[in-house]
Parts: sequence; structure tokens; C-alpha cells
Amino acid sequence: MPLMSESEREFPPGFLWGAATAAHQIEGSPLADGAGPSIWTRFAHTPGMMHNGDTGDVACDHYRRWKDDVALMRELGLQAYRFSVSWSRILPAGTGAVNQKGLDFYSRLVDELLANDIEPLLTLYHWDLPAALDDRGGWLNRDSADWFAEYASVLYRALDGRVRKWVTLNEPWVITDGGYLHGALAPGHRSRYEAPIASHNLMRAHGAAVKAYRELGEHEIGLVVNIEPKHPATDSAEDAAAVRRAHAYMNEQYLHPALLGHYPAELKEIFGDAWPDWPAEDFELIKQKLDFVGINYYTRCVSKAAESYPLNTGVVRQPMGTYTETGWEVFPQGLTELLLWFKQTYGDLPVYITENGAAFFDPPTADTDPATGQRRVRDPLRTDYLRKHIGAIHDAIQAGVDVRGYMLWSLMDNLEWSLGYSKRFGMVHVNYTTQERTPKDSARWYSQVIASNGRSLTDPLPY
Repeated sequence: MPLMSESEREFPPGFLWGAATAAHQIEGSPLADGAGPSIWTRFAHTPGMMHNGDTGDVACDHYRRWKDDVALMRELGLQAYRFSVSWSRILPAGTGAVNQKGLDFYSRLVDELLANDIEPLLTLYHWDLPAALDDRGGWLNRDSADWFAEYASVLYRALDGRVRKWVTLNEPWVITDGGYLHGALAPGHRSRYEAPIASHNLMRAHGAAVKAYRELGEHEIGLVVNIEPKHPATDSAEDAAAVRRAHAYMNEQYLHPALLGHYPAELKEIFGDAWPDWPAEDFELIKQKLDFVGINYYTRCVSKAAESYPLNTGVVRQPMGTYTETGWEVFPQGLTELLLWFKQTYGDLPVYITENGAAFFDPPTADTDPATGQRRVRDPLRTDYLRKHIGAIHDAIQAGVDVRGYMLWSLMDNLEWSLGYSKRFGMVHVNYTTQERTPKDSARWYSQVIASNGRSLTDPLPY
């Protein structure tokens, strides 16, 4: 990264620096205080579905340690905290009676964040559908849009005003690709006929929740998607077509209907007879005015033509590339490219980077630094990853993209879904045996970036 002057390095006034988590990944106590089970509670307790048989029963024990965790956020200087709510804590049956104890938990969390000058960014749905609703068809049931709007409205009434930034869905692509097409995530289905239906109902639910917010809320609401640049493996026409399919499937499948009111034409080509003809009135519901879009960015994808139905697209590993523990290429320039594409395609809608981070090897326990006597976890690869990606955001801002904040993924090590506790993304180390939290070197570095509003981005590391 080229050196810049201090004024060039600084981010815009009001740029929001924070970190992100998800309820099922950190909370633990999934059935406490009247909560109902979610599809992830059920999935994790199904033999063979989770790495090492791991579950979210304890996770990071945030449900009981939330106050200490907020104090840690304050110590690190976070200005914002993006978290999700467990739907089945609020409505154990998915609809109907509200569980006040579940609602009170999130109300206390929001109050504590505000008392520590940390802005809450609340995600309504981060993959943990109530199991009771899955028994009624889950996202395959058209009624799911009404279920979601009912749940969202409970939270709007309780928290809007204290919460000023809301997100409907986190990564609908992962929900359907992992949960309904390939079976690697809850609810574990494998059907090319189900995946388009689940995707469409998720977008209808998103639209219904935004519509309800316009009636009840007074602040901002958006959608979070995970997207990535798609590059061809070769100059062949076949690989160019593979990139076009991959781009439509991942990057446009949810943004197009939410912002433009239609799906990309390639989805019909991809799914063939499994792609339904959707009624026009559905798009009137889906396309609601949004205040921002959240973008989750981790890597790029180099694509080639391949026999892998339904996409007929393969992924090519780069021989000179650097890869994380999850097998994702470190490619920070792709974030600038992606943000410029978003602006070019969808206009000047404000953007937050709602997730960005990397899993690298960290030891199961922290060390004691002999020089200071303090607990320490050295993670230079993560620090370098964050430095380069935050720099890529700055490049996009200088090119005219309206990026308003950065939420590092993740605040702490946690349950990495079906990978269990085998991958660590946190800037705070968690000892899963003792629940000790230790800020890693990357967290200390990030604190300096926040305090300087980015001016320290290319300074030598302070340790």
C-alpha cells in the first residue's frame, strides 16, 4: 500500500468504526428463559452435521457475560456494535406470544451499549429461524414474509429510537445456497427446486419487514449481502460465461430485486425448470426504499466452466495466492473493485462494510508476554489483512463511493457455524474452556485506527 499523507489517510467525519457478531455464534444458552429452539439448535444436535460435534449450547457464553463484553468493546474504543437477535428468544413459536424475558435481554444489551457510547446496529435475521416455523415449511412457505414482519414489528415497537440502524436479513445467498441447495448449513436441505423458492420468500420477507418499519420506525433500515468479484480463470468464452453466471447468482440475485425490482436473467438459465415465474406484485413488495446496504466482503472468486450443476462453474485456486484458514484468497483490491461496481450498478446508496475479516491460526490459549506480564495473542497475518482491506475501503471512498462505516468480523472468536470452533475470526481471543477473553494484537492495532479515524492506518505497528 503506498504511503499517504495524514490528511489523505483520514476517513470522512462521522465514519463509524465497529465490530460484528451473530446471536447463535456467541450467545450460548439457546433455550434459556423461555426461548424456543432454532433450526441451528436442531442442526447442531444432528449427528454428523457439525465439525467435532460442536454446538452453540455454550458458545462464548455472551448471554450471561454480555455486560463484560460491552465493557471490552468500550476498552477497545468501538463506536458501533453490529449484533443479531435470536428470533426464537422473542417468539418461541415463531409467531404469537412474545417471550418478555428474551426481549428484555436485548433491551438491556442496547441500553448498555448506549451507556458506553456504542451505537447498536441490529440485524433481525442471521440464519437462526425458529424450529417451530421450519416445521411449517420455513422459508419455503409464502407465509414466511408475514411471520418475519410480525417478528420485526415486535422489535421495532420495543427498540426503535434506541436502535437507529436496522438490518433485515444477513446474507440471504448463504441461507439458500448452504441451507437449501447444498445442505451444509441449517436446515440442511439439498434441492435445486427449493433454493429459488427460499430465496424469493426471503426477499419477500425483507420487503415486508421494511414496509413494516416505514409504518412503525423513524430511523434507518437496510439489507446485508455477501458479494465478491468474479474473475475468469482464462480468456476463453466458456470461462467468461461461467463468470457471468457466478456473478448473477451471488452478486445480483438479491441486490437486483431489492434495488431494481427484478432478478438477473441468468438465474433462469442457471436453474432451468426449477426457476418459477414470479408474480409481478411480489416485486412491488420486495423493492422497498432502503436507507443503506451492508456489504460483507471476504475474498474474490476465480471461476472456470465446469460440470457442477446448477452453476456449471468451478473455482480455481491461485498458485501464488495467500489463503486463510477457510481457504479464501486474501485479495483486498477486490473490495475496492466491488464497491466501485456497486456504485456503478445501483447508484449512490450509502454503504456500510458490515463484515470483513479472516480466520488465521490462533492457539487455543493466550500467552503471557514476559515483558509486560499481560496476556497476549500475536496475529500478524490478521493485522495485515485488516490493514490492507481498510486501505481498500479508503481507496473506494476517494473514488466517490459513499462508505459510512466498517464492522470488523468478528468481535471475538466464536462458533463458525458447521465448522464449529475450528476456525477463529475474532480480534478478541476466546479460551473456550475458561471463557477468558484476550484482545489479540489485531484488536490493539484496530483500536489505534479507530482513535485516529484511519490516520494511523499505515503507521508502524505499536508493539
